[in-house]
Amino acid sequence: MLDIKRAGHSTLTTPDIEKTIDYFTRIVGLSLAAREKNRAILATKSGPEAIVLEKASVAEAPRLSLQVAPGSDLNEVASRLKKAGVKSERRTDITPGIGEALAFTDPKGTTIEVFSDFNFAPEDNTFTGVMPIKFGHIAYQCPDVKGIVKFYCDVLGFRVSDWRSDFFAFLRCSRDHHTVNFLRNDKTAIHHIAFEVRDWSDIKRACDLLARNNIKLTWGPIRHIIGHNIAIYHKNPDGITIEFFTDLDQMHDEELGYFEPRPWHQDRPQRPKVWGDDTPSNWWGPMSHGSPQHASALAQPAATVHHGLQGAGAPARKPALAEARVKQAQKKSRASRKPRRG
Repeated sequence: MLDIKRAGHSTLTTPDIEKTIDYFTRIVGLSLAAREKNRAILATKSGPEAIVLEKASVAEAPRLSLQVAPGSDLNEVASRLKKAGVKSERRTDITPGIGEALAFTDPKGTTIEVFSDFNFAPEDNTFTGVMPIKFGHIAYQCPDVKGIVKFYCDVLGFRVSDWRSDFFAFLRCSRDHHTVNFLRNDKTAIHHIAFEVRDWSDIKRACDLLARNNIKLTWGPIRHIIGHNIAIYHKNPDGITIEFFTDLDQMHDEELGYFEPRPWHQDRPQRPKVWGDDTPSNWWGPMSHGSPQHASALAQPAATVHHGLQGAGAPARKPALAEARVKQAQKKSRASRKPRRG
């Protein structure tokens, strides 16, 4: 088993690389660390690489880089993978920051690039866009969630932070509540990608900046219950959902086994658990799982949903249940409008 320390960068393909570079630099606020004809490497202002863009006919997320401890022997890492039945190959010049990596394919088809040492991108003192502090996490949808969770835990050393029922898993490799998420769906694809910002004031600034550029929020601001992060969501030019978040739960001590206590936690202490399917998606109220707004969203053929809401363009997971919730919400609404007798 490996001991992954953090996510490095995600590789995204895009039909219009110039437009997508403009979005990630001018709106998200990443630095253009390197540029090739059909490829661009973007880093946070503080230096770590976050996104690699490659020109292609469709928008996908074909590769994900993960870091093991600096100084680790990649030959020894390859031996561990081989013992686990995973064939890997040595690759060089992954990005300007990653000279060598081991590449292999996970069970859902994503190429994983494991590296040990890296170099920061050149300093960039410009003030543009949201300017997140790091690439926080990436979420995928795939048919076999339990199988992919087993691979990431048994082979890569991730730990399960939480489940929503049996269809949505949140995995950590560091203090952060989750670095990868897996949501059950018949189609394998990226679900969303997330960037961490410093605090609530940066969330507010991001909302204003997006609005100024005529980019509408698809969800938020909210505070999730699973992970408890404050978050907003929108679509990038290729239709990929982008999340900005802050206040994510932290597991400071694995032996203690609970997340750092916060006033908004539901349990005392807040430990990893399986949350019910009826757990609200938003602690603050509107658009929570099971609310009238959420029930109406589920009834739509192409609703956009996160942390318990259906993915865009995907069939409703439980159409009968969604229809029942809409009817229940309508019944409650009618009842609330009836005059009370004196």
